[in-house]
Amino acid sequence: MRNTKQTGKISLRLAGLGLALLLTACSPQYQNHGYVPPEDQLEQVVVGSDTKESVAQKIGVPTASGVLSDDSYYYVKMRKRALGFLAPKEVEREVVTVSFNEAGVVSNVERFGLERGQVVPLSRRVTTSPVADNTFLRQLLGNLGRFSPTAFGS
Repeated sequence: MRNTKQTGKISLRLAGLGLALLLTACSPQYQNHGYVPPEDQLEQVVVGSDTKESVAQKIGVPTASGVLSDDSYYYVKMRKRALGFLAPKEVEREVVTVSFNEAGVVSNVERFGLERGQVVPLSRRVTTSPVADNTFLRQLLGNLGRFSPTAFGS
């Protein structure tokens, strides 16, 4: 009778240990990538007077800069969640863009977030025109795929 009680206790402990391992294996694991300066540091950047060098001194070196032209700094922060054996999923993204004019002076500071897969502006200091830096040829070629056959009255 004593062996039966001890065997029952051991199997109960093993089941509890297995359940604990199963629950810890399924707990989410988070990965953080990148850097975005806090709001109080971004407030130190003065639109119209700070330069690229002063921005790098005040809020740090950017994660990336412009691909085709070197007129913007991009600070990117991303957080991913991995649950068990499933592939990691992006749960949070934040991008801060510091734009510069031709003279290298700050012209705009914007903060973007990711809401339901869509990029959403969280804050802006200066509103810019959406057609800036678009030549006539670029605007013309950009409209080629936007025509519909019903627009021509058929």
